[in-house]
Amino acid sequence: MYIHTFLFQWHPNVTAEMKDRAAREIRALQGQVPGLLETSYSTNISPRSQGFTHGGVMKFRDKAALDAYSPHPVHQKLVDWLMPLLKVAAELDYEM
Repeated sequence: MYIHTFLFQWHPNVTAEMKDRAAREIRALQGQVPGLLETSYSTNISPRSQGFTHGGVMKFRDKAALDAYSPHPVHQKLVDWLMPLLKVAAELDYEM
């Protein structure tokens, strides 16, 4: 199994509605991207957040599923809309 983690810092002008849409669309990737087994996304509550206010974790069946995730058309459509809203995004992927 492979884990994909991500953290977001939003631009100041991003609305609550935009953040809610991002949450819905991130969660909706499960079931649309083959091999994506589990998706979690929420507000960061860590006191050591370094400005990252939201983040998530995704579990993939195997390395091939993780590799296929990034270029998947449904993910790319979300990325095209989401990235201009983010001041900073960080990712960490690892094998369990």
